[in-house]
Amino acid sequence: MKHFTLQDILDAEQGFRRDFINCLSGYKSLNLIGTINQETKVTNLAPFSQVFHIGANPPLVGVLFRPHSVERHTLENIRQNKCFTLNHVMASFYKAAHQCSARWKISEFEATGLKEEYKDDFKAPYVSDSPLKIGCSLADQITLSINETVLIIGKIEHVYVEEKALGEDGFIDLDKLGTVTSSGIDAYHVGKRLGRLAYAKPDKPVKEI
Repeated sequence: MKHFTLQDILDAEQGFRRDFINCLSGYKSLNLIGTINQETKVTNLAPFSQVFHIGANPPLVGVLFRPHSVERHTLENIRQNKCFTLNHVMASFYKAAHQCSARWKISEFEATGLKEEYKDDFKAPYVSDSPLKIGCSLADQITLSINETVLIIGKIEHVYVEEKALGEDGFIDLDKLGTVTSSGIDAYHVGKRLGRLAYAKPDKPVKEI
């Protein structure tokens, strides 16, 4: 195995270091975050791989944003409008999702052909073709002192999920949804479940569900 010390990483070329570090955490969730500017009414859609579970009661998710040293429409819209949507990506539109990361001067919905959808008077737009859509309100925001990264905490207000993937126990079968995942900053994957295992207990054999 090739060994990298902290100094090796710091001395590496910037592009290598960026891609290398971004791959270390393994496969990551992929969501398109939908927001709208309160004043101009221009919508914004951006791909994020830094979305993670925080709690179930109340239901909370976290989203990490790079330091707010340049204009970041998604973060600014969330702070202004106090809401945003999370939308799972499918293989049928993962290339359009990737294009949303470009610096468009118009709405990413318009630029990529993805369709906006509004539900139940929620202010932020959903992606019409997404099989799992989540509407979140802004619950908290924290700037991490170590590198000025911004942590946005969203409270889940609405969930829309295709019924074919929803189990009676609340488990959502992402294989049935066709949810796309990501690795690094530009690689995309379709997951394949190996199995589902029962709650682990000491001295008990591993049991399939």
